[in-house]
Amino acid sequence: MYVCLCHGVTDRDIREASENGVSSMRQLGKELGVGTQCGRCASMARSILRESRSPDYLALANLLATPA
Repeated sequence: MYVCLCHGVTDRDIREASENGVSSMRQLGKELGVGTQCGRCASMARSILRESRSPDYLALANLLATPA
């Protein structure tokens, strides 16, 4: 789903950035432009970033990345 319409950023883009080390909204803004224009996306982007940095999400991502 699109989170930031101004810059065409999706929830997958935010999760991928998180997996590549982005851990704050400031970094997310620098990397993807999220929250730097109109700002309407900031709260949703922050929630997705927080969720993707949680231990439960990281454990699930690692499990899915492991070959069967």
